[in-house]
Amino acid sequence: MNDSAAQTSEAPVKEKTLDKLPVSVITGFLGSGKTTLLRHLLTQDWMADTAVVINEFGEIGLDHELVEAASEDTILLSSGCLCCTVRGDLIDTLRRLYKQRDRGEIPPFRRLVIETTGLADPAPILHTLIGDPLLSAFYRLDGVVTTVDAVNAMAQMDRQPEPVKQAAVADRLLLTKTDLMDEITLQKLEQRLRDLNPAAPIYRIVQGQVDARHLFNAGLYDPETKSLDVQRWLREEAYNAPDHDDTHGGHDHHRTGDHHHAHDVNRHDDHIRAFCLTHDAPLDWDRFVAWIEMLTTTQGANLLRVKGILNVAGEDKPVAVHGVQHLFHPAVVLPAWPSEDRRSRLVFITRDLDRDVLGKSLADFQKSAVI
Repeated sequence: MNDSAAQTSEAPVKEKTLDKLPVSVITGFLGSGKTTLLRHLLTQDWMADTAVVINEFGEIGLDHELVEAASEDTILLSSGCLCCTVRGDLIDTLRRLYKQRDRGEIPPFRRLVIETTGLADPAPILHTLIGDPLLSAFYRLDGVVTTVDAVNAMAQMDRQPEPVKQAAVADRLLLTKTDLMDEITLQKLEQRLRDLNPAAPIYRIVQGQVDARHLFNAGLYDPETKSLDVQRWLREEAYNAPDHDDTHGGHDHHRTGDHHHAHDVNRHDDHIRAFCLTHDAPLDWDRFVAWIEMLTTTQGANLLRVKGILNVAGEDKPVAVHGVQHLFHPAVVLPAWPSEDRRSRLVFITRDLDRDVLGKSLADFQKSAVI
């Protein structure tokens, strides 16, 4: 059994969601405005009781009036935020922060934000949060916030795979430098992003200014209602919207007028698929695990993100699953179904994986005998 399936193969458990600290990852391509965004977020009262992990304080350029106290690698801000630089490995930094919080050595932060300065691919951080057993016991992934440079994004996504992947796995998309672009160009970019990632809300911002409340609390647990909000988290209806067509990688080029891209093999997002699989009959858990093991072993690099709610045979409550490439969170039994719809629903963001092929393989595994 591979490492990715080791957690998934275990019987679903009831998760103590309230006991875990939410972690949000801010990512984006070089020059897309991550640092500017973070500098403005740290001045907002809503960010109080937030710990922010960054590479270097100097890149943030904080005003001295915002700083209450500073040590070698930690700064306490007047807003109540705690900034910490990555010291060595990210795992060590996050473990150290939690221990200091537990011992009362630092303020008891209730949210963690990681800015991926200098890291083009958010997957390693997501793997760290999911794969490290100690971190996953104390932290939970809330969501991914991706900044997109409105001036350069079109060309960047044509030339580089990284900005495409960043946009595809995001829970929130922020268009930066929007004051420098005309409305038609912005609409084309927004449509391209929706084709890549139909479920992520898109916000236009200037000079990093955005209400922090729009960016966080994107996970399964909604702290505003103190409950698990499956429909808000999964948003499977976005993948079935009339204007979302994944027949050609999720792109209706006639809609945006980009006819010259229709057969451009160099357009990286032509390889991205965003879709929702449904399965009517209750799933056999062992056969579902066998299917996931097969996918992560043979296609893990192309499973950019997977999340879903399952109707498992013998379980009267829904089971939530969430994975990033080769790694999956332990499956979680939720308190109740969000609606009368009892079908299993799996949302996929993939590279070069076809919806019909995956759907058929799921159905085949459910019919086969488990060896």
